[in-house]
Amino acid sequence: MKRFPTVRRTAAHCFRELRRRARAAVRRARRDSAAGRAGFTLVELMVVIVIIGLLATVVAINVLPSQDKAMVGKARADIAVLEQAIETYRLDNLTFPDDAQGLQALVSPPAGLARPERYRQGGYVRRLPEDPWGNPYQYRRNSAHGGQFDVWSMGADGREGGEGDDADLGNWQV
Repeated sequence: MKRFPTVRRTAAHCFRELRRRARAAVRRARRDSAAGRAGFTLVELMVVIVIIGLLATVVAINVLPSQDKAMVGKARADIAVLEQAIETYRLDNLTFPDDAQGLQALVSPPAGLARPERYRQGGYVRRLPEDPWGNPYQYRRNSAHGGQFDVWSMGADGREGGEGDDADLGNWQV
């Protein structure tokens, strides 16, 4: 029987071989990943863009009507505050502001008050708010809707009348 010479491997030799193979594997992995996957393909980018577009559409459909409702809600709240301020003005001065004085009478005392000392120091509101669409609120002493006075916003279009978002919002509706 023929005997083959035995190769004695030491621990140091095994460690060197293992380290050499690990380095080779790392070099292969780096080379393969750099060559095979350098970046995103055009198809992958298009899929991501389509998904982002769909998400943006869903968000827009759900958020925009909420914004319109919030603007109407703010207008109604402002009208209620102005209506309360006008009522307080009447209690103090025994009359409503006339059309010429308008809502400005709530901020500063109008000329020609019968008893100016009864006008509340600092006014009845700090400043006149604008409606959510950037237009001033309107005031009419003689109500066209059965009340004692009208306070209203002319809606999104800034013109009297209209429907939908352009409809007038007034104290007769609150």
